[in-house]
Amino acid sequence: QVQLVESGGGLVQPGGSLRLTCAASGSIFRQYAMGWYRQAPGKQRELVASRSTGGTTNYVDSVKGRFTISTDNAKNTGYLQMNSLKPEDTAVYYCNYFPPFGSWGQGTQVTVSS
Repeated sequence: QVQLVESGGGLVQPGGSLRLTCAASGSIFRQYAMGWYRQAPGKQRELVASRSTGGTTNYVDSVKGRFTISTDNAKNTGYLQMNSLKPEDTAVYYCNYFPPFGSWGQGTQVTVSS
């Protein structure tokens, strides 16, 4: 089973940027669509962005124009570039297949606060 490990989170001020990384233990991004998800305290996990194997991307309305999902198939790595961060972006971020299946990783905490 391929493992996905998220990293790159941290504390950032409003308006700042972070790049999250999803490291896969195998070559999956050529075969499967991937997604970035987040779960804020007291809320359900939600899909933030997805990318098909053909490169088509989709975003939840609240992050359109600010977040960019991408993959580097040669490195078996996925990314989520997050710009113009807002306090409401604070959450634990996860990567998974899209639609999601299998177990979830530990995620990476993103905190946007002044």
